[in-house]
Amino acid sequence: MRVGVVREIAPEERRVALVPDAVQKLREAKMTVLVERGAGAAASFPDQLYVDAGARIVTTAAIYSTTDILLRIHRPTPAEVELLHEGQVVIGLLAPLLDPRAMLALAHRNVTAISLDAIPRTLSRSQGMDALSSQANVGGYKAVLIAANAFGRYFPLLTTPAGTAKPANVLVLGVGVAGLQAIATARRLGAMVKAYDVRSDTKEQAESLGAQFVTLKSAIEATGQGGYARALTAEEQAAQQSELNGIIANSDIVITTAQVPGRRPPVLVTKAAVEGMKTGSIIVDMAASELGGNCELSRPGKVVASANGVEIHAPLNLPSSMPTGASIFYSRNISNLLLNVVSDGAIHLDFDDEVTAATVITNGGKVVQPATLKLLQPAPKGGAQA
Repeated sequence: MRVGVVREIAPEERRVALVPDAVQKLREAKMTVLVERGAGAAASFPDQLYVDAGARIVTTAAIYSTTDILLRIHRPTPAEVELLHEGQVVIGLLAPLLDPRAMLALAHRNVTAISLDAIPRTLSRSQGMDALSSQANVGGYKAVLIAANAFGRYFPLLTTPAGTAKPANVLVLGVGVAGLQAIATARRLGAMVKAYDVRSDTKEQAESLGAQFVTLKSAIEATGQGGYARALTAEEQAAQQSELNGIIANSDIVITTAQVPGRRPPVLVTKAAVEGMKTGSIIVDMAASELGGNCELSRPGKVVASANGVEIHAPLNLPSSMPTGASIFYSRNISNLLLNVVSDGAIHLDFDDEVTAATVITNGGKVVQPATLKLLQPAPKGGAQA
């Protein structure tokens, strides 16, 4: 069985789906590894390292035409979809709920699409395949470094002959994997950290890393399926926001991480909240995307300053800014998922297996994942299209 590693062509993407250290593991499972020329260069993995590990370097045409399985970070572009052949398997962070029609295009090519962002995170055995968590970990770390670099004062308490510098007050909104890493990193830098999440069961995790957990008087339990937060109702958001604005106003740094899979991120930092912050404060909106962000004033991919001098960062791909480390983690995730569906040098899809059932989006010329399929159904008469 031939496994191909593609070179990512998305703007600003520097990661690679498989690093040289993982090649031998796949070869031991009776797989031949082909790597598109230059695939790992931006992540500091030159072609020679893959060759030394036992992989073959091939052209773009060869990677699409001669492989059985393609490993990648992002979903294929329309042009790349045209290069795929019938029966091929594509594995990556395909984000099927954000673009279900792209999954339909893969089904029409009779391609089996397997998406790492559909991993059921509540299964203990799937943790080694959970690419969303591994990449969020990188993002949470880097978000704090961005904030520290932009902030005009020290993070830690510092006593010098010239006087004492107070520690920075950091607020982390969203205590998932990214939020926990942000808390840990900010604490390592010496900041005073507060954390807030609509899921009360995250309190102990935040406090274990040295953060003070914020409990609102209007506290609402919002734990959803699969360990994610559910979307709040308009009434719940209004009650939460009124209290949250006061806490935001007293923070020097705000790191926002709150996302709901397949949905627009909730706005946690409103324009009014930004207007209440001190000049020189920093916001890093990790949830920023084409769907929006956690900060009302965020501009995806940009750094903007509010009228009162608050700097708002909305980076789009933080893991790519640390490509070597992020690629190493991602490579382990995708290798583990691949080995879950390959045995004796052939692919075997067991839909009784929870991981397989959740992550296979298209198979046999059809979209088979229920959540994606639902988004492709025509809207009821008189109703809006999903």
